[in-house]
Order: sequence, then structure tokens, then C-alpha cells
Amino acid sequence: MYELELHKIRHAELIRRADNQRLIREARRAGRAVRRSARKERERMVNAARERERFTHAA
Repeated sequence: MYELELHKIRHAELIRRADNQRLIREARRAGRAVRRSARKERERMVNAARERERFTHAA
């Protein structure tokens, strides 16, 4: 009986750890996605600004 209780405790602990690790992975993945989209937005804005300055008005 003692071994069964230890097994149940260990099983519950492993499930909790797996859930925590999954949440951490999801948070990291979401953070990377936010940084990636912000980086792309910055690059797009810089490129758009460069396009406007490339050609000057005719005199």
C-alpha cells in the first residue's frame, strides 16, 4: 500500500512539472513571436522611410 501511495504522489508531481514546463515553453514562444513581429514592423517602417527619400522632386 505504501508503494502505491508513493507512486500516486510521484505521478502527480510529474504531471505538475510537465504542465509547468509546457506553460513556460508557450510563454517563451509567445514572447519570441511578439519580438519577431515587432522587429519585422521596425524593419518595414525603416524600409518604407527609405523608399520615400530615395527619389527627389524635380525642380
